[in-house]
Amino acid sequence: MSLTHDARVAVRPALAQRLARTWPEINNPAAWIVAAILLIMPLIANGFFLIEIFATTLILGIMALSLMFLAGYGGMVSLMQLTIAGFSAYMVAVFGVSGNANISLGWPWWLAVPMALALATAFGTLGGALAVRTEGIYTIMITLAIGAAFYYFTNQNWAIFNGHTGINTVATPHFWGVNWRADIPFYYVVLAVAALCYFAVEYLSRAPFGLALQGVRDNPRRMAALGFNVNAHRVAAYAFASFVAALAGVLQVWNYRQISPGSVSVGACIDVLIIAVVGGITRPIGPFIGALIFVLLRTFALDFLVRLGLDGNRFRLLIGLGFLAIVFWSSDGVIGLWQRWRQSQRPRTDRPGGGRGHG
Repeated sequence: MSLTHDARVAVRPALAQRLARTWPEINNPAAWIVAAILLIMPLIANGFFLIEIFATTLILGIMALSLMFLAGYGGMVSLMQLTIAGFSAYMVAVFGVSGNANISLGWPWWLAVPMALALATAFGTLGGALAVRTEGIYTIMITLAIGAAFYYFTNQNWAIFNGHTGINTVATPHFWGVNWRADIPFYYVVLAVAALCYFAVEYLSRAPFGLALQGVRDNPRRMAALGFNVNAHRVAAYAFASFVAALAGVLQVWNYRQISPGSVSVGACIDVLIIAVVGGITRPIGPFIGALIFVLLRTFALDFLVRLGLDGNRFRLLIGLGFLAIVFWSSDGVIGLWQRWRQSQRPRTDRPGGGRGHG
């Protein structure tokens, strides 16, 4: 049955209000400006900035987004999100086509990628099922132990992971006459995946599951008394976060065309935590802000230190100092600093007697 004209007119405002409640960014002009800049980025940035800065930022942001979802909405800090991404990347290389023909099975990408996503999600869900039985520091240590064990296993296993050498020359998608690893197509692929993950997290945080998960975070005993299965919600959160991290792993292996144990080291796992905390773990945009800061420091601070005649690896010292400074001034990273600044500006115009006509 088709709607009448009056009914359609009445439905449109209701739909707009529902979309605005689900995604508040729709009514934010700054969000539209950022989206427009990201869409036209290939017109204003060269290949280096497009891939090494912005695409890399988005990939790291997706990894940190999976951690933000667990920590911000579930109260569970996981240090194995990079491990899940690395597992997914390895599976793409093992099932797909690479320069190591004696290891890779040679599947087409449209079979290798779904298999990698499924296995990585299962791997992360299993790890989450172990982690949810603990709380606080013990959860962090279990997930860190999983990450460390995977790193040493890939470093020593030659039959599947090719040891410390890793798997090189991983094939990337070619279809519809397009090389999707070329700079501009790959940037748009990464941007599309990042946008889908961002909006999925935003939607899920306001869905019944997300609201229940936040209730579990705040008071698990009360939620259990209300009839909610606390562990089931936590494991489901790990499953969703694992899928998001696995997507980042696929993009990562396509970006570098290789995967090695160094990509899943313990230090790299902690980097993802730093990215999430620096950006802020209360809103999905935070991990992408933290990733941009991390990539800019890693890229340009390294060159700056080398020009000063210092060890380039000291860029981590700058990252650590920046991390300490942001955490000291704000418990919610850059997002928290921005909100505090806006609140400090608001009383100047909103306080009683601050407007015109009040002397």
